[in-house]
Amino acid sequence: MNPALDSGLWPWVVLICFGFLPSEFWRLISVFLARGLDEHSPWLIWIRAVATALLAGVVAKLLLSPNGALAVLPLWARVGPLALGMAAFFVFRRSVFAAILVGQAAIISAGYWVAG
Repeated sequence: MNPALDSGLWPWVVLICFGFLPSEFWRLISVFLARGLDEHSPWLIWIRAVATALLAGVVAKLLLSPNGALAVLPLWARVGPLALGMAAFFVFRRSVFAAILVGQAAIISAGYWVAG
């Protein structure tokens, strides 16, 4: 018998081996390869624009056609927390942490308010 499998740790082992380690390997390589790059080069500006567009697409999909638990919330309960998170981002001097914290608190509160 394998103690890791019997103790209920096997989901964590699978998550680390197949979720974390493969992506961490490529991140580590990119840190070494990106050291000499000029951050204002046209290639990196284009890559940043593509990454921003992909993120905007994911946010739009979550807002307009969500699935799972978000599908239960009305549109105002999804757009409102987004607006509050964006406001917190600018109020707290472009703090991503503050934006995520405020947005998460707002969407959880909206979920409780709609459900209760």
